[in-house]
Amino acid sequence: MSALEPRDADADTEIETDAVAPQPAAVASGVVGGGSVLDRAHRALSIGIVSVVLLIAFEATAVGTAMPVAARELNGVPLYAFAFSAYFTTSLFGMVLSGQWSDRGGPLGPLTVGMSCFAAGLLLSGTAGAMWLFVLGRGVQGLGGGLVIVALYVVIGRAYEEHLRPSIMAAFAASWVVPSVVGPLASGTITEHLGWRWVFVGIPALVVFPLALALPAIRRTASGPTDPGAPVAPWDRRRIRLALAISSGAALLQYAGQELRWLSLLPAALGAALLVPAVRGLLPRGTYRAARGLPSVVLLRGVAAGSFIAAESFVPLMLVTQRGLSPTLAGLSLAVGGLTWALGSWVQSRPRTEPYRERLVVVGMVLVAASVAAAPSVLIPGVPAWTVAVAWAFGCFGMGMVIASTSVLLLKLSAPEEAGANSAALQISDGLSNVLLLAAGGAAFAALGGGAVGHAVTEAGAAAATGASHPAAFAAVFLPMAGVAAIGCWVATRLGARTDTGAGARQEA
Repeated sequence: MSALEPRDADADTEIETDAVAPQPAAVASGVVGGGSVLDRAHRALSIGIVSVVLLIAFEATAVGTAMPVAARELNGVPLYAFAFSAYFTTSLFGMVLSGQWSDRGGPLGPLTVGMSCFAAGLLLSGTAGAMWLFVLGRGVQGLGGGLVIVALYVVIGRAYEEHLRPSIMAAFAASWVVPSVVGPLASGTITEHLGWRWVFVGIPALVVFPLALALPAIRRTASGPTDPGAPVAPWDRRRIRLALAISSGAALLQYAGQELRWLSLLPAALGAALLVPAVRGLLPRGTYRAARGLPSVVLLRGVAAGSFIAAESFVPLMLVTQRGLSPTLAGLSLAVGGLTWALGSWVQSRPRTEPYRERLVVVGMVLVAASVAAAPSVLIPGVPAWTVAVAWAFGCFGMGMVIASTSVLLLKLSAPEEAGANSAALQISDGLSNVLLLAAGGAAFAALGGGAVGHAVTEAGAAAATGASHPAAFAAVFLPMAGVAAIGCWVATRLGARTDTGAGARQEA
């Protein structure tokens, strides 16, 4: 059954009484009371924004496959890591900028500019004659990606009634399934027969369809300020400065992590000095103490995404080096996770599960923690290698419920005029935790001899690498990440809004 399948009218009637008041633009356009995300009022918008996510998903999976060839041909292997970090650092700034822009004038502007930057960055990287131009293109692309992802959340908050939001979030998750399977294969084929540049310059042509479909629908249902009669609020210059600080701090920390020298302590200290106060200023008050409601929703998003993605990054390497699997088989061990992730997101979208959303999130985090803890069991020779595939399938099912539900809860707990800023906070928590926990896991891995394993794979292949066994290095990654996910199980019990009245139930971002 599809995540986009229309629900029956009786189910919608039961849930509709809990829906938040629709936005004025939605009332004017007649979207109120729609039965599904594919009814007449929502169809063009749903197909358009899901196509945008599909395009982003395909880019994320395809570009990573072509990146090593691009770096080698541009003589830029020493700058290889910066091609990834440039995207992340500029996307952080784009998220904050998009949040303010959307709250002031609606999501149409940041979405249009974001998709344009996304396409321009791909073209710049695809036509680059030097690695520094390639990295610059990735930075432009990251700025566009940050603008787009937050604007899409604001669109959902304005154009969809509350009982329809879980379904559109499930559609977002489902749109990653096909690209995760087809993207690397298509990218590898294009790179091999046409060249890596076509992977980058070919994607911008695909931007036209989702924009042509989504923008008119967004203009009808979600454009303009939240309260058209109120004066437009000025730009919050403090938040812009904090956004610049968090991007700069993250860039300095990543640079220090890639240049393992004593002198790297200086940019690391400067990066931390910029990053810590900026994060505290951009995330909801009470996030770090897991205050009930919105702060815990934002914190849980970072805890879940960071611990799971950091652990997942080491799964293929563990299977190749410790169990002798080929890279293809190691990658396929994670492929089923794309399907179960979409299944978990579909489960949370069902009307009958809505009253139990917080419980679903707790169950999802328990599955995540258990899967991360179970993965290193394959370091024991008697444990079958397919154990990882089974464990990861359950973990991805839990992530599907957690990630989609945190997005739904964020919009539920946000006042309409704060949806942009709060969506930006959610994405910052997600992205920043990925980088910090990956860095921590990588440092622990290297400290226990993991660098020798990676070198063995590069120089001699998987067969030789199995002779350089360093199980403790992998255990030092998975077990701490399982501990972080276990903390997330507790945070998941604190997602309900506080019981005080009025606006106090919402935490100000």
